[in-house]
Amino acid sequence: MASTSESPRRRGPLRRTATLLALSLLSGVSIAAGGVAPQACVHGASSLPSERFQDNGDGTVTDSASGLMWMRCSVGQDWRGGRCIGTVGSYDWGDAQRQADRVSRDGRAFFSDWRVPGLRDLATITDRACDNPRTNLAVFPGTPAAAYWSSTPRPGEQAADRALALSFGADGVLLARKEQRFHVRLVRTAP
Repeated sequence: MASTSESPRRRGPLRRTATLLALSLLSGVSIAAGGVAPQACVHGASSLPSERFQDNGDGTVTDSASGLMWMRCSVGQDWRGGRCIGTVGSYDWGDAQRQADRVSRDGRAFFSDWRVPGLRDLATITDRACDNPRTNLAVFPGTPAAAYWSSTPRPGEQAADRALALSFGADGVLLARKEQRFHVRLVRTAP
């Protein structure tokens, strides 16, 4: 007599995929091509502790170590209900600079001196003990493990068509053509 149920072998991968999908949706983990990609920190520790950041209650945090004020969300997202909502935008280098100018002009972010961070600024929010992404997701929720523009040109680079980007994934520092599209997080010097 033939059974109408699927064999455990066929049902197993489907059930595992559904379970992983449910867990990723509940935990806010991004799903990359090929499966779930959760953040992993060495021994569960962070080299970028949340206590270092003062939550300003307006979608920004101030880093007590660097004196920088950061937007918690990437450009393209909005801070609502303690979360980053929306899609992280991708911009070429010139558009990244224009986004900083726009945010500074429109007044929604309370200050008029937002900028694309320098490479050293971006490095201060890199969590070297974590992967996927390499930042503290409690402080910077919704950050993809991908490249972010810096305002830093390549040192000694004569060509005006390149700048440095920093990946919060596995790539580290990238020398990129300015027409490439990366994410943007804005910063300002705190008062």
